[in-house]
Amino acid sequence: MQDNLFDNTEIAFKDKSIFDLYRGYFIFKIISFPRIVSISKFILSFKLIYPLTKLILKSTMLKQFCGGQNEDDCKEIINDLNARSVYSILDYSVEGLENEVSFDETVSRTINLIKLNTNNNFPFIVFKPTGIGRFDLYEKISSNTNLSDKENIEWSKVKSRYDAICNAALANNVSVLIDAEESWIQSSIDEIYENLILKYNSKKTIVYNTVQSYRIDRLEYIEKLYHSFSTSDVHIGIKLVRGAYMEKERERSKVFNYLDPIHKTKKDTDESFNNCMTFMFKNAQLFSVFIGSHNEESNYLALKLINKYNIIKDKVWFSQLYGMSDHITYNLSNQGFNVAKYLPFGPFKGVIPYLFRRAEENTAVEGQTSRELFLYAKEIKRRNHSKL
Repeated sequence: MQDNLFDNTEIAFKDKSIFDLYRGYFIFKIISFPRIVSISKFILSFKLIYPLTKLILKSTMLKQFCGGQNEDDCKEIINDLNARSVYSILDYSVEGLENEVSFDETVSRTINLIKLNTNNNFPFIVFKPTGIGRFDLYEKISSNTNLSDKENIEWSKVKSRYDAICNAALANNVSVLIDAEESWIQSSIDEIYENLILKYNSKKTIVYNTVQSYRIDRLEYIEKLYHSFSTSDVHIGIKLVRGAYMEKERERSKVFNYLDPIHKTKKDTDESFNNCMTFMFKNAQLFSVFIGSHNEESNYLALKLINKYNIIKDKVWFSQLYGMSDHITYNLSNQGFNVAKYLPFGPFKGVIPYLFRRAEENTAVEGQTSRELFLYAKEIKRRNHSKL
């Protein structure tokens, strides 16, 4: 596999018009300035100019990073992605309320999305554990606090919701990605996942847990899974990401005076990500790996490890967010690898927080936005030269 695979912008932007390219360049140029992102968030708080800001965002940020307001809005994008052998992972990016009605609604919506997999366009479904159970309840379980009788009943309902989603997924040939949460509630989710392995992952990998490699203990966790299940006839599914709650994690560790669970530097996190990935590829007979990464070096390493250990392609999935890192997505799919785009959707007001998280993450990750800008500019230049 060539070392410059991700430099091919002709493949990456094949389906984009010149207008799409200029719009993408403009969006990444704007969000390269953190101050502009902050001011834009402030402006949205003024209801008087809301119609104008809505119009602007719908034709820019929403168009770039979201599939639409509902499932039907996403169909055209799903078909376009599928035409290039890229699958879709529909992600309803609106946070619900913390009550039983909202939790049950999340389960119903997730199962309805699973049932859309009539043409095998949706190999995965994703949900947040706190979308189907109270944060405080997860925290109590994680801290080994005794539950009241009422809370025990509530926890049983939470576990039943996991089963309802996994049963529907199994029946519809879909795999489940369980999102990661904050470190102080994650152990309860890990415990649920380990029980789900035994229930659903005997014949194939139906359920994946998410590992955030910015945590200092996650390689240890993966190794623990290996030792716990290496003699069992099961498959361990792991979605590997870098992490999403760094500021919150660091602040809490200071307030409560415990060891910061997050690696001190990005370099340490990158090393942790690559070490976790390497360990799982070495033990691919047990692990199925879902690589959620926009980092070129990690994706190149994955390709080398796949070749080194002769790993069958069905054991590995690559994924990037819709609207980002098309140079990775489409060049991987062009080489025949399993690739999926996270495709968020939801009502306009609900997805606004998602859009600004994407903008803030791009400004925070060193080199991410500049790389996108370089690639868009490169393809614009190539297109313009080809017309001469």
